Amino acid sequence: MRSISIFGATGSIGESTFDLIRRAGGADAFRTVALTGGRNVARLAEMARELRAEIAVCADETCLPALRDALQGTGIETAAGAGAIAEAADRPADWVMSAIVGAAGLVPGMAALRHGGLLALANKESLVTAGPLLMQTAAAHGATILPVDSEHSAIFQGLVGEDIATVERIILTASGGALRDWPLDSLARATVAEALAHPNWAMGQRITIDSASMFNKALEVIETREFFGIDPDKIEVIIHPESLIHSMVGFHDGAIMAHMGAPDMRHSIGYALNWPERHPLPVARLDLAQIATLSFRAPDMARYPALRLCREVMRIRGLAGSAFNAAKEIALDHFLDNRLGFMDMAAVVEDTLTQLMAETRLQMDVITLDDILQADHLARVRATESARRRSAA
Repeated sequence: MRSISIFGATGSIGESTFDLIRRAGGADAFRTVALTGGRNVARLAEMARELRAEIAVCADETCLPALRDALQGTGIETAAGAGAIAEAADRPADWVMSAIVGAAGLVPGMAALRHGGLLALANKESLVTAGPLLMQTAAAHGATILPVDSEHSAIFQGLVGEDIATVERIILTASGGALRDWPLDSLARATVAEALAHPNWAMGQRITIDSASMFNKALEVIETREFFGIDPDKIEVIIHPESLIHSMVGFHDGAIMAHMGAPDMRHSIGYALNWPERHPLPVARLDLAQIATLSFRAPDMARYPALRLCREVMRIRGLAGSAFNAAKEIALDHFLDNRLGFMDMAAVVEDTLTQLMAETRLQMDVITLDDILQADHLARVRATESARRRSAA
């Protein structure tokens, strides 16, 4: 029986993964090693009972008593905290979903790779902060990484049977987020609720805000460079409001392969779950006659400064990805707490990168996991200082 673990089970990606696992036979078809979640222990316990998981882990240690109570008498182990999540990731599983949001997903993902299984990677921050190290770890242990971001799954599928040397361009599509049609001079006043009103995708709070600011797409540009080894100059971003084409691969004979499908993350999750085969999935089928038209437009760099900043990160390399992501997470925290304006998020990230470059703390040819975690910590300190200055101004 195939063994699985889901890290970030109670988030939107985790819920979609759980749905597909259940439809494919659940506990009768899979041996569930570990499930982890955040503060929603009631849902985590419900999932653990249904899949008969060996261990359930919540990220917040204060939630452990509630988790223990919910799973009392089931024989399912319980634990809490970052250390417990890392320990759960160190339990071998054939297939692991890495869906913890943010830099917190890096250590569990690295631990899972060391067992040589398949890592379904929805945590884009792992490649942004530690791309070379992650890929080296997978190669050293005979592990496989499959991308779960809809964009990177689309690219991966477009490259099946192709020679990467024939790729002329990678085109990442972006919805543009909830504020894509707002006047530019109104963006600074956007509220959290307004930025969360995504027209196409039902996602978690943080990724939905990142979609509106295009920080999500900036991370995906870096992720594309790290996963596929594509020259940054060959990576493009285009606004595609309908969100039906998930990404495109252009070849040097002029052909473009586009991956289309309804905006449903179960496409890419199901592909990773069933790879190298394709199995039927419970997703909507497109009616092209009803859709009638697809639209595209170039992104406005003044509206989306994150796209400019990610190019700088790819130029610097080293620890710049770790600093970029950490500063972004801190800026997002401050925006969600109404302590920072929408457009100030990019300014905080730029402040942080500029300061750390001046301190010569980013450019390193060989990096370790400790280097990455230290850069993450320092960037959070500098970003917090910048956010406080801007909120006080």
